[in-house]
Amino acid sequence: MTTTIGLLGGAGIARAAVLLPVLRRDDVVVAAVASRSAAKAYAAENNIERAYDSYDELLADPGVDLVYNALPPSMHADWTVAALRAGKDVLCEKPFTMNAAQARRVIAAAASSGRRVIEAFHDHYHPLSAFIRRTVADGVLGRIHRAEAVFDGSNPYVRGTLRHEPELGGGALMDLGCYPVHWLRSIFPGTPTVTSASATTNPSGADLSMRAELVFPFSGGVQATVEASMVEGVSLKSALTLTGERGTLLVDNIVFPSAGHSITLELDGVPRVSTVAGRTTYDHQLEAVLDALRTGSPLPTEGDDSIATMTVIDAIYEAAGFDRSAWE
Repeated sequence: MTTTIGLLGGAGIARAAVLLPVLRRDDVVVAAVASRSAAKAYAAENNIERAYDSYDELLADPGVDLVYNALPPSMHADWTVAALRAGKDVLCEKPFTMNAAQARRVIAAAASSGRRVIEAFHDHYHPLSAFIRRTVADGVLGRIHRAEAVFDGSNPYVRGTLRHEPELGGGALMDLGCYPVHWLRSIFPGTPTVTSASATTNPSGADLSMRAELVFPFSGGVQATVEASMVEGVSLKSALTLTGERGTLLVDNIVFPSAGHSITLELDGVPRVSTVAGRTTYDHQLEAVLDALRTGSPLPTEGDDSIATMTVIDAIYEAAGFDRSAWE
């Protein structure tokens, strides 16, 4: 059985996230792309059969099974709902929506349409992330009392661009910090309390950097820090440090482990450095999505998971003093 994918938006991220992983499989094809500016050129460049100048045309295509929504976050909710109502399953890029209220609306639309919407936290499906979750679940570190999660990546401010305009869903927390929030949520069950947050902002009012302190109600309480920065010149870093009774786990490069990563596990004063085998995170994600759609099995990055992540992001912005009521 071959699954056909339609790209909603001619986004650059689609090449790594969908187009290349699809080429490495024989049971899925990218059949269509919709772009308001360059559909035909994008289709020709990427050997895609059908090109549409409007998103509605792609959603009306009976030959599309799964829609990949890589539009700006400000457009995620409306177009994901439209795709679901058109009878398509959706793989939606992160951040899922602008806020938790929009996320609840999308999940309700999925339930009423009988279709699936999956958030594209690709790193979650890599064996490295599974190793982290298993290490915690197995109690290897003993009771964990401290967690530090960070994702930094330089992205110089340019007015009007996606990652720097609040009304488009820009900002360091939305673009980068959603990953550390999701790591922690996936590891520590329960809704965290945001105790404080602070940010630096760009001239458009979006956060260039964000730091938040949270408490997760896991195993007596875990103090956690989430940091994200796209300040010009900051080094690329995606790392998680967990400190427990028996020692410390430091994982470097969680987001793109196939480009090189390290696991440093120090137990009872004895350090050990290792890695885990795996393909690209996007290959693992595509495999999980296709298997789930064919078998009906649930995935960890859909449903209430997406609402819960956006709820934490909302709380961080509120604690940092941001007024985001315009998007409710």
